[in-house]
Amino acid sequence: QVQLVESGGGLVQPGGSLRLSCAAAGRTFSSYAMGWFRQDPGKEREFVAAISRNFGRTSYADSVKGRFTISRDNAKNTVYLQMNSLRPEDTAVYYCAADAVGSRTYLSQQSYAYDYWGQGTQVTVSS
Repeated sequence: QVQLVESGGGLVQPGGSLRLSCAAAGRTFSSYAMGWFRQDPGKEREFVAAISRNFGRTSYADSVKGRFTISRDNAKNTVYLQMNSLRPEDTAVYYCAADAVGSRTYLSQQSYAYDYWGQGTQVTVSS
């Protein structure tokens, strides 16, 4: 079991930036691929970005490519999501998640592939 805690959400104007953080409790953080998802009420949870446990591979939803950057600091057991050029449609609760299947060779964009989830942090983009 791993505990994940997101932070950094808030209210920002269109065109602004936020950096989300996800802190993981445990000693096996570096063994997990990590992902960010977002969800608005009444909608399906949407993939945002993911980063592999090694080799630095990343994956992004088309809607955020060029605007968002995922990174991780394994020494701090933390994954980040830098969000620039924010738009009102980016408004959602953002969740970080850990894929604990260490043998997986692909970087999943599917919610069901992730085993542990944080509580979420609200991001609101509004003028």
